[in-house]
Amino acid sequence: MTYVGGRMMASVFRSIGLEASVTPPSDERTLELGGLHTSGEECYPEKVTLGDFLRIIHADDFDRDRTAFFMPTAEGPCRFGQYAPYLRQVLDEMGYPDVPVVSPTSKNSYGGFADHAPDMVRRLWRGLVCGDILNRMLLRTRPYETEIGRADETFERSIDLVEEAIEDPGLRPSDRLGRMVEAMTKARDLYRSVPARYTKDRPLIGVVGEIFCRLNNFSNNEAVRKIEAHGGEAWLSDVGEWVWYTNWSHRDMLRREGKRFSLAMLGAMVRDRFQRADEEALLKPFADDLAGYEEPHDTHHDVLRPAWPYLPADGALGEMVLSVGKAIYLHGKGADGIIDISPFSCMNGIVSEAVYHAVARDHDDIPIRNFYFDASSSNMDRDLDIFMELAVSYRKRKTRVRRYPAVFES
Repeated sequence: MTYVGGRMMASVFRSIGLEASVTPPSDERTLELGGLHTSGEECYPEKVTLGDFLRIIHADDFDRDRTAFFMPTAEGPCRFGQYAPYLRQVLDEMGYPDVPVVSPTSKNSYGGFADHAPDMVRRLWRGLVCGDILNRMLLRTRPYETEIGRADETFERSIDLVEEAIEDPGLRPSDRLGRMVEAMTKARDLYRSVPARYTKDRPLIGVVGEIFCRLNNFSNNEAVRKIEAHGGEAWLSDVGEWVWYTNWSHRDMLRREGKRFSLAMLGAMVRDRFQRADEEALLKPFADDLAGYEEPHDTHHDVLRPAWPYLPADGALGEMVLSVGKAIYLHGKGADGIIDISPFSCMNGIVSEAVYHAVARDHDDIPIRNFYFDASSSNMDRDLDIFMELAVSYRKRKTRVRRYPAVFES
């Protein structure tokens, strides 16, 4: 879903000896092929992901005997749960029933990876954490750089460093985390060397919404860069947020099934603890740099429970509860506005929008705006000027004080 996340995932596959690469950057051919094999009722991310896979099928160097497609799935009401089955159907109809679709599920927190490599789930998690951190550093740095392009250049170099640590075949599993921490420390130093003037006059805009559309730059027409171009700084909800939510959902499902005290629950709790330890180790080098940018420590306490009066997580499922809860969390962190990015007709976006008025009312009338995207247009360009004016106005009267890293000027 994110550029860096895709690269981290591919490097993890390569670390266990599987040839893996990220699909090429989406373009108009993506939408053409995706549109040919969808009816128009599907959501925009389905068209993009399907189109990208079909571009590989149509490539001159496509080898059906050496190709498999990776498409996870999820439980709940979102149409994302149909992506993998529909990809399978399209491939069968096109005459490629032998091309596999690898599809782990959120039902067990994507634990099916363990069937293929004992520590693969942990490697995947570490890679995603690194990707999220590097992206957070990019968004913290780029609005303030004094040499245009240096932050993006540093981002690429940082990804290369982490990929090398993940893929090194000579590393024992017990040593790999240490090597990744070393790579992340070097990445931190690279970011610190980017010429920049950090000031406190930019509005901080929290970005929530449907996970693919908000994270995939092609699908949202580079929304974050547009926020930056309008004088703002973006706090983008990351991939790890979804993993923590699926962990909570898995444990909640076990409780509902009467398995509160079971081996399955013990396994889920142990996995959660190891994931938390890995995240803390990889974040440690950035403690000073990301002060004030801390993501929620406890998904249930910091995100789901604040959203309960508007969308209770034991009834509503998926990104809608995360978006509402994260909007409240970002308000508490001193954000000056919230943007919800979703595909056109997305149920998560529509339901969230229905309760945002009440959320804003109860939280100092912080400006919250939904933006919907499809293959043809978005209302972001037209409306972002007005929204940023509202954010600047709110910034002058807000009661929540934002915390900054020491590098920011007084």
